Amino acid sequence: MSYTLLAFHAHPDDEALLTSGTMARAAAEGHRVVLVVATDGGEGLAATEFAGDGALAVRRMAELETSGRALGVARVEHLGYADSGLGPHAPPDPPGTTRFVRADTDEAAARLAAILTEEDVDVLLTYDPNGGYGHPDHVKAHEVGMRAAALARTPRVLQATVPRDTICRAIDLAAKVYRFPPEFDRDSFNRAFSARRDITHRINVRRHIKAKRASMRAHASQASADGGADRTLAAFLRIPRPLYDLVFGREWYVDATGGAPATNRTADESPVSGIHTDVFEGLP
Repeated sequence: MSYTLLAFHAHPDDEALLTSGTMARAAAEGHRVVLVVATDGGEGLAATEFAGDGALAVRRMAELETSGRALGVARVEHLGYADSGLGPHAPPDPPGTTRFVRADTDEAAARLAAILTEEDVDVLLTYDPNGGYGHPDHVKAHEVGMRAAALARTPRVLQATVPRDTICRAIDLAAKVYRFPPEFDRDSFNRAFSARRDITHRINVRRHIKAKRASMRAHASQASADGGADRTLAAFLRIPRPLYDLVFGREWYVDATGGAPATNRTADESPVSGIHTDVFEGLP
């Protein structure tokens, strides 16, 4: 049976890191995949060659389209909000639009719910309450995504995440063969994402790793900084393939619609059974 999956993200390139493998797998299996971003990404960190002419938002939306094609996405949409940036205070609103953190949650949710309803979406992928690592636009995307799913009565909402201990081990392993850029905050991952005990879905995407890498490569504006230094996205792409496949070959979710987390845990709370391996498992 064919289902419809919608991935809702805050900025162009967010899909590449957290849900691109799941999206590519769903598309390859014959399901319809829709990608929606809340913002245009115009406040992203980028080298002057990408941002110097003031057209970064246009470039990032074009990169999103390229990423979507690599993943087999059938439809790409922008909710119409502006990037809020990473600082404690969002810049002033650009003419004719609103920074996402200042958007009325119900209004933004109504925009997303209209797409959910039009597409008759079965599974919505969004963020956990912390927005993964706490970016204000990600936290807002969680709030908007959950509200929109309620409005549209979407059957399943999965919050994209990573088990904290898993990602920390993977980063430490990668650091043995690659020096991460100065901006990379290893300690932040000790506070980000989800505890392993809360994970309900672990999706194997290794067969779709080529599409996932293509999605990452599509976001060239987010891979470099002035002076030629790599940013995090580029650093991930430089990880040797066998190790890359190990690090990025699975994606994780927490079911926000009542799905039970894994049971029968070992003493260290590692799940040994009960984890779902398909985002559509159990749907009518």
